[in-house]
Amino acid sequence: MPVTARDRDPDGRARNARPRDAMGRPLPRGTTGVERVPEDLVLTVDETVDEAQRLLDDGLPFQAHEVLEAAWKAAGNDQRELWRALAQVAVGLTHAQRGNARGAVALLRRGADGIARWVGNPPSSLDLGGLDRHASALADRIERSGAGVTTADDLRPRLRSGG
Repeated sequence: MPVTARDRDPDGRARNARPRDAMGRPLPRGTTGVERVPEDLVLTVDETVDEAQRLLDDGLPFQAHEVLEAAWKAAGNDQRELWRALAQVAVGLTHAQRGNARGAVALLRRGADGIARWVGNPPSSLDLGGLDRHASALADRIERSGAGVTTADDLRPRLRSGG
């Protein structure tokens, strides 16, 4: 089997330039996939929440995770763990969408725990209580009945109350 060089950025960090399907799974090189979230994405807090919500509404939790992960990596110490927890919930939704019950339950619980532990005024009017309840209830349901119980609405939680 031939060994191919890994994709690298100008600083030598590994990057994966392979196209991905709507669920974030890598596709063969040369295949047309869904539009990727730029690895150097920089958005304001409100833009981050708006874009993550748009992606969730479009049934693209993997891409929402990438947007939230960019915010996590760019956040200061005061908000880093909150953005990390939000990204974990989105990864949990991705696992549920892919039918991976074990991964879904683990990441939904980890994200819900991080959200529940966060102290402070939520940025951008995030509905942290609602997100915690949504992720926890979905994890419980998947744990009892498997990932096949996941509905399209389960993959589209509201990030802000009333939104």
